[in-house]
Amino acid sequence: MNVFSPDGRPLHHVAIAVPSIDGAAALYERLAGTPCSEPETVSGQGVRVSFCGQVELIEPLAADTTVGRFIERRGPGLHHLAYLSKDLAEDLRLLAEADIELIDSEPRPGAGGHLVAFLHPRSTGGILVELVQHPD
Repeated sequence: MNVFSPDGRPLHHVAIAVPSIDGAAALYERLAGTPCSEPETVSGQGVRVSFCGQVELIEPLAADTTVGRFIERRGPGLHHLAYLSKDLAEDLRLLAEADIELIDSEPRPGAGGHLVAFLHPRSTGGILVELVQHPD
């Protein structure tokens, strides 16, 4: 069952958890063929982020953050997939009606002034999924 509009939701980015953006940037700049953005701190999520094309590098601000614990348990690697949303609040409502487990029932601030919300991996085949709405 497609709970989204007929135009679908394009992939926005793939996030990679890394212990250090500075240590990982050169590899992802080479792979993407473009420089990474200046790192931005997203205090509410306990991370620093930088984008190399459509790859988001996420570095924990401390070991006791969600991403810090992720790296401790699993090591660096794929953290989440993010899809673009035109109306995040409505998408969350539709997903909840379809029994998709939400981590965020309301949009929250993300990097670059975007609104974001996460879906629980238990409902998405074991992959953390983020929905991203660009600022108006």
